Amino acid sequence: MKAWLIDELTGIDKLRLADVPEPIPGPGEVLLEVQYAGLNPADRYLAENQYPLKPVLPHILGRDGLGTVSGVGAGVTDVKPGQSYAILRSDAGGTRPGTFAEMVCIPVENLVQIPIGWSGPEAAGATLVYLTAYQALTMWGPLPKGAVVLVTGASGGVGSASVQLAVAMGCTVIAVSRSEAKGARLRELGAAHVFNPADPGWRQVAKKAAGRRVDLAIDNVGGKLLPEVIDTLGDQAKVSLPGRLAGPVPEFNTATLFFRRIRLGGVAVGAYTNAEARSAWVEVVGLLARTGARPLVDRVFPFEQLPQAFEWLSRGPMGKVLLECSRQNAE
Repeated sequence: MKAWLIDELTGIDKLRLADVPEPIPGPGEVLLEVQYAGLNPADRYLAENQYPLKPVLPHILGRDGLGTVSGVGAGVTDVKPGQSYAILRSDAGGTRPGTFAEMVCIPVENLVQIPIGWSGPEAAGATLVYLTAYQALTMWGPLPKGAVVLVTGASGGVGSASVQLAVAMGCTVIAVSRSEAKGARLRELGAAHVFNPADPGWRQVAKKAAGRRVDLAIDNVGGKLLPEVIDTLGDQAKVSLPGRLAGPVPEFNTATLFFRRIRLGGVAVGAYTNAEARSAWVEVVGLLARTGARPLVDRVFPFEQLPQAFEWLSRGPMGKVLLECSRQNAE
């Protein structure tokens, strides 16, 4: 089979397309013929050695995706060849070969059915970003009634998922995006207010726009933006940190946390047990069904264009970027 390999953790530009042996499912595993694989910033972080995982090299990246069952290992009785499943959350792309390949082996416990009415691309790229967004929204406990939730990097995969889920939870959502066109799309998703962080006065307006200060911020960006986000927060507000698209925070005054008793916490979907991940996924699907929302797919790239897909991802797409992997479509 064909797969995208990385031989050293020195950058995503080191990817190479190669022929490798087809994997064989072990006990409790399923062999999937991958149809679509989702790209995530975590793939780039791992490729740049900025991730705690150290896979055996050469390695196949790719955290999530969707495929058709081609074979099963010993002890697997509840799935059959020809059925299609999405990958919930597994070690694929981390410590074991991932989905940027024509075939991948996944433990059967890490598979979920495609939600009713969803397309293949929608399901393939949804699980990781929506589980991340759900954890970011719920990790501090129940939100106050009528909570104001601010989301930075709101047009990205986790950002747009956070907007959709927060709206479904009945929150007033403030989205932060640098693009006017994406801002209009975020309003369509239910964001009550959209601000451009390049506007020096955005924080002052945001504090008043919802009639109260922010209760919860989901900051996907970090960098220079985090102190500005903290400035919008109310008393005992929280900040969930799923990403760091803008890199390290250059200057941070911890005194900005003191008098409003603000708390910051990292988001780590890997901390979910399988049971917790499955329970969270059920909640996610139910919330999206409540409002009729669907996962956003920005663009699907052919299998041989994975480097171009990562370049597109780096530009800040609106929703998920996917790779079409199936052999039938590659021929």
